[in-house]
Amino acid sequence: MTDVLLVDHADGVVTLTLNRPESLNSLNVELKVALHSAVTSLASDPSCRAVVLAGAGRAFCVGQDLKEHTEALASSDAPLDTVKIHYNPLVRALAELPKPVVAAVVGAAAGAGASLAYLADFRIGGPRTSFLMAFANVGLAADTGASWTLPRLVGAAKATEMLMLAEPLGAADAHRLGLLNRLVEDDAAVLPAAQELAARLAAGPTVAYGQIKRQLAASATATLAEALEVEGDAQQLCGATADHRNATAAFVAKQKPTFIGA
Repeated sequence: MTDVLLVDHADGVVTLTLNRPESLNSLNVELKVALHSAVTSLASDPSCRAVVLAGAGRAFCVGQDLKEHTEALASSDAPLDTVKIHYNPLVRALAELPKPVVAAVVGAAAGAGASLAYLADFRIGGPRTSFLMAFANVGLAADTGASWTLPRLVGAAKATEMLMLAEPLGAADAHRLGLLNRLVEDDAAVLPAAQELAARLAAGPTVAYGQIKRQLAASATATLAEALEVEGDAQQLCGATADHRNATAAFVAKQKPTFIGA
């Protein structure tokens, strides 16, 4: 793994830290490729039961590396293809990761960086946390899944406002709107709080969590009948796990269950 992405394993929690602090963790090709590779590998890694996504330094991620982007525009008349080549596969990998993801959002999350945070299952921020859907400011439409995630998080009207007006949203408003699940009082406490939540999730029924993620994603465009079909399949899969059998037995015995993720 390259040093633009730091990977730390601790007790079932894998922390992925975007590590380009000198550019506020802007996303160049190297970082996009490294992040996609890491997320893809974690999907099938049994030692990973939850993921924390963080940024090094004073920002979470300010989105596309515009210096690299400008150089690419100047050197070629080819269409803008990084969305199809890099961002779309990364979005799919994060959205379909069958493990809980917690974003530790310290400082600015802008453009594709904000969109990455929206793909997490939980987002924790601090006083300096801000979100900016900056695409329109540089004459672009939304990408990195924001057209799908943002309306689901804040509603269509607010998503339209955020994307078209491209105005920053501070921590308190982000918390009020549900973009942040939790707002801590100190920026230094954001990552520990995210890792604590991830550790709690890692100790839980991770197979069930993966199926819950699948159900929620499917329900976005499903009919009731289709959603019920997904629920039936998910419960059949979860019902066959050792976690379900052991937790049911523990409940009857009035004991605390231990989940193994299988």
